[in-house]
Amino acid sequence: MTAIRTILGFCLLLLTTLATPVLHAADKSAGPAQPPAAEKIIGIYVHQHWPYNHPYAAREWSLEDWEGYVDGVKQLGYNVIQFWPVIETMPDPLTKSDEAYLEKCRQVIDMIHSKGMKVFVCLCPNVIADDAVAGQMTFEDRVFFFCDLRVNPGDAEAMERMMKRREKQLRPLAQADAFVVIDSDPGGYPGSTTEEFVALLGAHRKMLDQLRPGIEMLYWMHVGWPGYCRWYETGKFEFSTEAEFDAALKQLKELNPEPWGLAGNIHHANRVGQTDRAIDYRYGSVEGEPTFPLTNFGSDRAYQAGLEPTGRGVMANAQTHCLQLPYIFAFARGAQGKPLAEADYVEFADQLLPGHGAEIVAGWTALTSVDTEHMLATAASLEKLAAGDLKTGPLKGLMFGDPQRFLTDIAMQLRLRAAGEKFIVAQEQENADANELFAAFVDQFSQWQERHGYRGRVIFEWKRLDDALTKLDAPEINAVLHPEIDAPTPFAKIKEDYAIAESASANLVKAMQATADRLAKESK
Repeated sequence: MTAIRTILGFCLLLLTTLATPVLHAADKSAGPAQPPAAEKIIGIYVHQHWPYNHPYAAREWSLEDWEGYVDGVKQLGYNVIQFWPVIETMPDPLTKSDEAYLEKCRQVIDMIHSKGMKVFVCLCPNVIADDAVAGQMTFEDRVFFFCDLRVNPGDAEAMERMMKRREKQLRPLAQADAFVVIDSDPGGYPGSTTEEFVALLGAHRKMLDQLRPGIEMLYWMHVGWPGYCRWYETGKFEFSTEAEFDAALKQLKELNPEPWGLAGNIHHANRVGQTDRAIDYRYGSVEGEPTFPLTNFGSDRAYQAGLEPTGRGVMANAQTHCLQLPYIFAFARGAQGKPLAEADYVEFADQLLPGHGAEIVAGWTALTSVDTEHMLATAASLEKLAAGDLKTGPLKGLMFGDPQRFLTDIAMQLRLRAAGEKFIVAQEQENADANELFAAFVDQFSQWQERHGYRGRVIFEWKRLDDALTKLDAPEINAVLHPEIDAPTPFAKIKEDYAIAESASANLVKAMQATADRLAKESK
């Protein structure tokens, strides 16, 4: 379904605000924002939807990994950790792996509290597991859109069963400070109404009171319930209207499910005078999701997104945290009203690997280059550094116990981007060696995909590559990027597309390899 990939790509483009790739744009601003008040939230969301390799996928983190990461981001200035435990795909009864994971989550919550930080736990509004399917997979390997079901909010008995199930699954997480209920993506039900959604929030309030009185419930304003439900009905994607958001917030205020608050797009809260309840989610500024894992660098978008926290504060998000350290750092600098220059990046990197900050920043900067020889030389320098003895600094936890892996990741991406740039230029100039250079790029791409193991939807924050694959117009690749959907109804079509997308990146590797082989034969 081409439309869905286009919609997600467009939303990512909006979220990243068309950031200009200039490293020090922040230096030229009129001046840093005033530091936020001490109570302002500076949060980071740890998304755990996708099963892939350690430490790239957060669901693979050990308790030690979590502690190192939390310690690191606290030093950067964050004071709230939000994570999604993906209970929606846990079967009833739980598997041993689910029980072990929930116990780890309990320990993670306690650990975060021990560091003086707060914990938010994210939930989808009306998603449960297909028990027969989910029970055949461990939590670590379970694929969300292979085993998810939607519960009809208009079915009182089904809703009661879902809430009882949730209360049981969430018992180990009862010490969380807040539970965040999103209104969509995933969620919704064809034909469902705003009244049903607000009642659903009320049911969560009652369930949370059973877990532990005093837990805050946050309504995450995203696409909006009626807009997402219409998509399921019609196949036409559009956000809910301002009037629909206003109606939901009016009904929620009347329900008054204390303690409660708002999260997401703060403009909706501002419009109805609820700013003081709201946390502004500056989504996509560090990393969009879903996206193919690549380190983001070279613009001031994360820094600018963090500036001038409004309402109760701001929240950033990332999908592959171990690759996004530069922008995780930049967002926190902005949120604290601190300036950001190259020297600040170097100082940050020096706290990862003392004495090597300039080399690390040179690697991040080279990721934005189109000078392939410079990229390859920088990769070689980082590989040499990784082969030596490395002393780690106070932010070592952000490298998840493996500084060699951290440096090698940058080097591998430099080799990938250099190979990609050589192919892109050859294609643009219609050079005779374009097919050979495409094969070399595919080899680098395959190595990188195998390293992180991400298999999900194919969306790149690498526009030149996106354009090149479109221009290549290879049927093998097109079949992956624009799959044929056979389901009979809009709701079923969306479900089928999302299930197919869970394997899209892995399938893209195979398609590119097949394309390279075909082009090589045709060139002979």
